[in-house]
Amino acid sequence: MTIRVSEHDQYMADFMAVFAELDRWGPGSEADALRALSAAPNAPKSIVDIGCGKGFSTRLLVEHTQAHIVALDNEQLALDDLGNYLASHALNNRVTLSCASMSKMPFTHGSFDLIWAEASAYIMGVEQALEQWRPYLSDEGYLVISDLVWLSKNPSPAAEAFWAGEYADMQCVDVRLGQMQQAGFAIVDHFTLSEQAWSNYYHPLKLRVTSLKRSMPDSLAITDIEREIDVYERFLGEFGYQFFILRRT
Repeated sequence: MTIRVSEHDQYMADFMAVFAELDRWGPGSEADALRALSAAPNAPKSIVDIGCGKGFSTRLLVEHTQAHIVALDNEQLALDDLGNYLASHALNNRVTLSCASMSKMPFTHGSFDLIWAEASAYIMGVEQALEQWRPYLSDEGYLVISDLVWLSKNPSPAAEAFWAGEYADMQCVDVRLGQMQQAGFAIVDHFTLSEQAWSNYYHPLKLRVTSLKRSMPDSLAITDIEREIDVYERFLGEFGYQFFILRRT
């Protein structure tokens, strides 16, 4: 008997076919991450990297801190890739891999001096993340997150329509800052990610989509990714990722 693959399963299979070969799964740069890390002044002894993907941020945290790091993601493929890197660089003793949900983390409260979450909090909702993650921090621990925000008060209709469908809770910076203070955090610093951070992600992604499109001409996942690339190329500056460096109060 032939089992028919559902449209959702096919969409996710196509999506992973695109991203499995890519190192970055979201915008970012080492320079931006180091700037954010330097804004959290206390030297952390324990860090959790939430939504670590293939571990770009984990590798940076290993190199630039002395902390033990938990790299958490719910995609085992990404963790396997990170695990291979750690093993080849003899870093296994510095990092624990955790395949788990960010909304149900298997840790005791107060476990971490620093929670690091690049471009991942939106998955469960920023306000929910602030509320649920705060107890995992030690007293006066730090939370560093990046989130997609509006940088223009009057974004183009096409950009607004696209992100309304992709990230309905996208806010301006001031709204996010207010939510963070309301959730029990002091604002240490915040800044917009560089254009280089976006190029680091979208340039390889565009090349990957181009290489696969001929063999996957009817893929809805590829069509959606192409739409996102188009919005990035036309409207970046009206929106962007913002790093927020927060201290638990």
